Amino acid sequence: MAAFNLTAGQTSTSSTIYVEGLNKLLRALNKLDEAAKEEFKTVGFNVSKMVAQQAREEVPVRSGRLRGTIRPVKTSWGAAVRAGATRAPYVGVIHFGWRQKNIRRNQFLYRAIDKKADEALDMYLAGVYEIWNRNV
Repeated sequence: MAAFNLTAGQTSTSSTIYVEGLNKLLRALNKLDEAAKEEFKTVGFNVSKMVAQQAREEVPVRSGRLRGTIRPVKTSWGAAVRAGATRAPYVGVIHFGWRQKNIRRNQFLYRAIDKKADEALDMYLAGVYEIWNRNV
């Protein structure tokens, strides 16, 4: 079986869960049918739902507007968690802070990823093994 290593990465503009060996796995999955590829994206989406729920618990709440914008989304390469947009354009200020305005950062998305990293890895591995065994 393939070995996977899950780590949480943080940059000034994004937070990502990196799965070491994922590219090799995706190349192997490209040989599978379209249904298997969609199943793999669904596994990623289920992980992003779990992280989004944790982020909703971590986010600071005044009006609840920002909490309402946290959502899992499917992407062409898997899934992600997004927050903010037009309903709460201040998400970057809340998450990263604003020194000139004395607003301290509250990195709720990073905390959510950190708290769910082990569970995310378990979900990914279980889903990948199930898809792989069903299709190979």
